[in-house]
Amino acid sequence: MAGQDFSTTISTDRTPQEAFAAVVDPRGWWSEHIDGATAEVGDQFTYYYMNDHRCTVELTEVVPGRRVVWRVLDNFFSFTADRTEWTGTDIVFDISETPEGSRLRFTHVGLVPEYECFDLCTKSWGFYVAVSLRELITTGKGRPNIRTADADLNQAPVKSVLGTRGAARS
Repeated sequence: MAGQDFSTTISTDRTPQEAFAAVVDPRGWWSEHIDGATAEVGDQFTYYYMNDHRCTVELTEVVPGRRVVWRVLDNFFSFTADRTEWTGTDIVFDISETPEGSRLRFTHVGLVPEYECFDLCTKSWGFYVAVSLRELITTGKGRPNIRTADADLNQAPVKSVLGTRGAARS
C-alpha cells in the first residue's frame, strides 16, 4: 500500500560520504552474520540470525554519498505464517546533505502494517537504523548482532523480542 511502507529518518553531523560508507558496511551496524559483498551494484549478501531469519539481498542501486537500494531476493522467517514476507521488497537508504551534516532516510518498501512481522520488524529496523547505524556513522562503532561460534549465545535477545515463538526448536 502506497505511503504505508516503514520509514525512519536520522540526522547526523557527519558528511553524506561518511553516512554512505556506514550504510555499505552492514556488518558494522546490522549483523556480523552477513556473508558476501555489500558495496556495489550487483553485489549479493546473505544475512542470517540463528534459525529465525535468513535473507538474500542484492544491491540494485548505488550512488556514492546519495543512495543505496537493496532488493530482498528471498527471505525466511521462522515466526510468521508466510515465511517469505520480505521477498521482493526493497530496502532504500536515501542520503542528503544538510547544513549540520547529513540526513539519512531509511525506507523498507513493501514492509507494511498488513505483514505479520510488521511490529517486530519495524522495532528492529528502528534500533538498527536510529541507534546502531547512527552510532556507526557518528562514532565509528555500531551495535550489530555479533557473530559467534555458538549461535545459542544469541538466543536471549530473540526470546526477549519474540517470546517463545522465536525460540530455537529442538
